[in-house]
Amino acid sequence: MKVDEEASTAVLNRLRRAQGQLAGVIAMIEAGRDCKDVVTQLAAVSRALDRAGFKIIASGMRQCMDAVDEDVPPMSEAELEKLFLALA
Repeated sequence: MKVDEEASTAVLNRLRRAQGQLAGVIAMIEAGRDCKDVVTQLAAVSRALDRAGFKIIASGMRQCMDAVDEDVPPMSEAELEKLFLALA
């Protein structure tokens, strides 16, 4: 299964945001910024990555429920559970 077009735009935006935030964290550490500031910024990176992952999983779930493509078997419940747990 692929990330559907509707979800891919949101996923890419979230991943790009996380990429920029991560660059900020690296710069903060290199500049010797306060630990609290670094952790706060790192938490923002984590949220952006989680949101991107959840969007991908939601896209997969939607495809499973729609089951439009007969050539591609739907994702099993175990596979979906594994994806969710991978974000934990």
